[in-house]
Order: sequence, then structure tokens, then C-alpha cells
Amino acid sequence: MFNWLETTGVALWVGESLWGYPILLSLHAVGLAIVVGIFAMRDLRLLGLFPGIPPTVFLPLGKLGWSGFVVNAISGVLLFTSQAVTFVGNTAFLIKISCIIIATSVAGIIQSRLRVEAAANTGLSAISNSTRVIAAISLSLWAGAIVAGRLVAYL
Repeated sequence: MFNWLETTGVALWVGESLWGYPILLSLHAVGLAIVVGIFAMRDLRLLGLFPGIPPTVFLPLGKLGWSGFVVNAISGVLLFTSQAVTFVGNTAFLIKISCIIIATSVAGIIQSRLRVEAAANTGLSAISNSTRVIAAISLSLWAGAIVAGRLVAYL
């Protein structure tokens, strides 16, 4: 199946054209900056940094974060097609994808908790300890995905 995927028209365009891979890699970097930038700042705020920023600020920013995730998902799938056989056997790639899947689930949980805690406490001055723990896990997962993603090229 992965051999076939590498021979599709889109995979050949990504892998062999002058602009395919660089454009998609650039889009992937922009999507990464958006999704991880917003979610990491949110997680750091929930962990107690930047006390002047109300955590509720990140509720509407979550939509932008998810937009960055969509850009990353699309560009990532397209990049994957050009080297599918190599990537499915790469431990760093599998760790990266695992971290991303878990991190996106955790991001949804945090957004939901922020909504609930915002409704229960208008000032949202006290973040629950469990939300702080989840934010630390989220931050670790996004960092793990980035590190593993960089290691894909070297392992």
C-alpha cells in the first residue's frame, strides 16, 4: 500500500517537482508555528506563567490553533506521500505521529475545561490542579512531536 502511495500523481509531484516539497514544508512550518505557538502559550499560562493574561483569551484563539493544525495535517499527509515506505518504518516518525494524536486530544480536553472553568468562575483566577497537569502533559507532547519530527531526517 505504501509503495503504491509513493507512485501516485500527488506523491510524484511532491517528491520530484522543483517546488512541491519546499512549498509543503514551508506550509508545514507555518502551521506548526500557529498550532504549537498558540497551544504552548495557553499551556504555559495555565501553568502559571504570564499572570497578566486571562486564560479565557485562549478560547477564541483555539480556533486559530485548530486552523494551524489543519494546515499541518494537510501538508503533512502530502509530504508523507512522497516517502511513505521510509516514514512508516522510522521510529522517530511514529513517535511524532503518536505525540500529535495524543496532543490534539489533550488540546480538545483543555479547551473544554477552559470553557467549563470560565463559566464556573468568571475571573478564572484559579486553574484546577488537574487542568495544570493536563497542560504540562500537552506542552510535553507538543515538544516531543517537534523533537521527534526533527529526528526523522537523521534516524
